[in-house]
Amino acid sequence: MWEGFPLFPEAASTIAGGVDALYLFMVAISVFFSALIFGAIFYFAMRYRRRTLEEIPKPIHGNMALEITWSVAPFFLLLLMFGWGTAVFFSNFHPPEGATEIFVTGKQWMWKLQHPEGQREINELHVPVGRPVKLTMATEDVIHSFYIPAFRVKKDVVPGMYSTMWFQPTKTGKYHLFCAEYCGNQHSGMIGTVYVMEPQDYEAWLSGAPRGETLVQAGRRLFERLGCQTCHRAGEEGRGPVLEGVFGSTVTLDNGSKLLADEAYLRESILRPAAKVVAGYRVQMPTFQGQISEEGLMQVIAYIKSMARKERTTTP
Repeated sequence: MWEGFPLFPEAASTIAGGVDALYLFMVAISVFFSALIFGAIFYFAMRYRRRTLEEIPKPIHGNMALEITWSVAPFFLLLLMFGWGTAVFFSNFHPPEGATEIFVTGKQWMWKLQHPEGQREINELHVPVGRPVKLTMATEDVIHSFYIPAFRVKKDVVPGMYSTMWFQPTKTGKYHLFCAEYCGNQHSGMIGTVYVMEPQDYEAWLSGAPRGETLVQAGRRLFERLGCQTCHRAGEEGRGPVLEGVFGSTVTLDNGSKLLADEAYLRESILRPAAKVVAGYRVQMPTFQGQISEEGLMQVIAYIKSMARKERTTTP
């Protein structure tokens, strides 16, 4: 319906329909009340204008029913928009189980992407149609924003933390990728293309694209090069906790609080090991701040996530 309309890009994901419906509803409400208010102003200005200098307006004592109506009706409309927007937000915030995870690093002025199988791309992203894709994103310098208009998804990528978003393409084709946050004097050139392919074509692309180490392989190599295995021994207690099954488990800290061991927690534990200390352990781990890049952090975390899961409630 909106194809070719320059201010309304093609809708090509499962998320796009919900976002568009909410947007059009809010526009319709805004247009309706703007027309109603300006129409009423014009009508009353003409209907009740002062026609002679001697004319004295009659006093108006108000109408309680009218006052209640124009207070309550907008309240419920705003409540509807808030609830609808919240539902869309939470639907778009939580990726489904089994989504293909791709790691993204923003850097002035490019997007670097790596697939779990090891394929790397710069300013291009190949994904299969009909399959949910989760992006775990970080930046090596300033704030960037990963934006695919046709999918109606945009997420700021902030220094010092991970950002995640997901989408599920519904149409094959080529779609624009932008950085939507001013990031320097070449910001306008930080653009790319998302290629949505049929599953068999995507598998053919995976097998034909240059392949290096997988994320897990690269993470294991970096894990060993940094000497992490000397304290975090596989299958046994060392100076640091065992890492098998740590990702996604509940962590008990030395102050008695508990938290979920997700990507952000693992990243902080590598860069700032004294920030959150696991109960039963002392702060012995050195910081790796400045010794490992954001890509390296993603690789190490991918390796930790791949370790066999056990019934544990502590993490490094």
